[in-house]
Amino acid sequence: MWQRIQTAVELIYPPRCLGCGELTEADFGLCGACWRDTPFIGGVVCESCGVPLPGQADGYRTECDDCMKTPRPWQDGRAALLYDGKARALILALKHGDRPELAKPAARWMEQAGRDLLRDNMLIAPVPLHWSRLLKRRYNQSALLAQHLGRQTGLDVCPDLLVRRVRTPVLDGKTADERADTLSGAIVAHPKRLRQMQGRDVLFVDDVMTSGATLAACARVCVAAGANHIFVLALARVAKDA
Repeated sequence: MWQRIQTAVELIYPPRCLGCGELTEADFGLCGACWRDTPFIGGVVCESCGVPLPGQADGYRTECDDCMKTPRPWQDGRAALLYDGKARALILALKHGDRPELAKPAARWMEQAGRDLLRDNMLIAPVPLHWSRLLKRRYNQSALLAQHLGRQTGLDVCPDLLVRRVRTPVLDGKTADERADTLSGAIVAHPKRLRQMQGRDVLFVDDVMTSGATLAACARVCVAAGANHIFVLALARVAKDA
């Protein structure tokens, strides 16, 4: 009976590509052309920020120049995609195009990219969104990604572990010091969620990592509040040569 119902649904609403809308073999997938045009990150990556690197793994920790110059306040970081081409279009659709259904397949890609980060009893939390932006968008795309990732991994998710109490301006074009000053005091721990992070590893989820300044601010707040190791996982990573 269920198989008949499923077949009828597929006839009425056949699976379509998330990228272009063409018919596909399965729900929440990409057609062959869009898959080829979506820059998934693979191979050797910076273990701190997830940006792809040339060469081959040699058994030692690999980091990009930026992370060696300015160590991150978290332990390890990964990203599923490069923020370019089809990936950029999908993320903008999720973020500003009222396409929350994209979060489910995106979280599957993130789980694959971040499988080395996952730990027992880890707490997953999204980068917080200021209430005024949440009111405008109606949802926090990072929170949607975190919730789907939690369902896939079985790990706990705390959508309001941190609070963004200041609506900060866009950080693009600012120096590292200017970004730090802008974010200083803007993100704080939710007073009712402090016990949830005590002594636990925390995985922060975001849609796009550019400089990593916001994720760094989140990491510092959690460490100060008593969390153990901090990890970060982004759907996409902005690369200088992308």
